Amino acid sequence: MTDMTLPADDRLIVALDVPSAYEGLVLANQLGDSVSFYKIGLGMLTGGGLALASELKQDQGKRIFLDMKLFDIGATVENAVRGLAQFDLDFLTVHGDPYVVKAAKEGAAGTDLKILAVTILTSLDREDLNGALIKDGAISDLVAERAGRAFEAGADGVIASPQEAAMIRALPEAAGKLIVTPGVRPTGADLGDQKRIATPAAAVGAGADHIVVGRPIHRAPDPRAAAEAILKELQG
Repeated sequence: MTDMTLPADDRLIVALDVPSAYEGLVLANQLGDSVSFYKIGLGMLTGGGLALASELKQDQGKRIFLDMKLFDIGATVENAVRGLAQFDLDFLTVHGDPYVVKAAKEGAAGTDLKILAVTILTSLDREDLNGALIKDGAISDLVAERAGRAFEAGADGVIASPQEAAMIRALPEAAGKLIVTPGVRPTGADLGDQKRIATPAAAVGAGADHIVVGRPIHRAPDPRAAAEAILKELQG
């Protein structure tokens, strides 16, 4: 335990990138009242992710970001989002293609669920995009273009790396919209599979509303201390 008493700050979203809902609940209990917002991703979906989301939301009053990155024909996306919206989630990700965003917004209609559009994954670089036959251009320019189109399609926010947050925040279409940044690493942390990163303070300073941090917290010897160090940086 630590004697720090920093309040929870929902700008910090902790990614529960662990194998099972049980391990996710153990981690959440370790973090206690220091963390108020959690991300549950596709990797835990078959390990009880939705049950964990319900437990954290209904029993512990936490906010929940379900990171599914949905991508399919419009009708399928709409139906999937309508079903997921019944779980009283806060954020849900879909791919940033305008027709996908529009369908997701239809599925979320009448609820408080925020639809976040994925621009370009923070684990990708230009070489990866070339392999995927993505058009030429700097990643930052492509991210800004995809973000603008997603906002025009109705997205409540976007997922983008900290390195593109300032460009997106400067877009006229970004007024009143959310920017959520994965690829955030405290100073000295292992980069893992992330290629476009920044520190927590730099990400927020560039215009991010929320930062997502996973491994630097859940792999730390003392996860709560690691989370509180990030909170100190955000609030200091």
